[in-house]
Amino acid sequence: MKKFWVGLVVGVLLLPVLFVAYALSGLMPAAASDHPMPFEAWLAGAGLFARIRREAPKRDVSGFTTADLVTGADVYQKNCAACHGLPNQPAPAIAKGMFPPPPQLFTKDGEVTDDPAGVIYWMVNNGIRLTGMPGFHASLLDQQMWQVTALVNRADKLPPEALDALKPAPPVILITAGAANPASSQPQTTR
Repeated sequence: MKKFWVGLVVGVLLLPVLFVAYALSGLMPAAASDHPMPFEAWLAGAGLFARIRREAPKRDVSGFTTADLVTGADVYQKNCAACHGLPNQPAPAIAKGMFPPPPQLFTKDGEVTDDPAGVIYWMVNNGIRLTGMPGFHASLLDQQMWQVTALVNRADKLPPEALDALKPAPPVILITAGAANPASSQPQTTR
């Protein structure tokens, strides 16, 4: 019985020491493009979904108006589209360098239309640790977070006005002084 207790104590002490040595060795995945450690995705997912299940509010967003969805589309364009994309557009360049890759919320694979609205709201409000998903509780109003929630929750059946608000913005063309008249960019000499 004594050997069992010695083995248990050594095992309990040895595991954290080995983990710290692994972390300090520089071999631990730390770059955004590194694959997860064994069990990392499972542990993170289990903890995330247990917390969401406990804290997600209950709210029906099916009654949100077209105006709410258009406002949600505007908020989405400014805060979410850079990572999560727009309807009928390729994934944004920034999304290609993230791990895990952010879901493209207007594609069949990335839609969250079957998730309860409270779950989506919780993610928008709190963010998701170790994914690049920020929490917007300090930068958006509660109503704006619900409007975005309603928008992505109904991504597969949005009214035309909301879809129009989700179209990519036209490219910005910068014109610098003198660019319209190349002669004016020549240095002037005086005598």
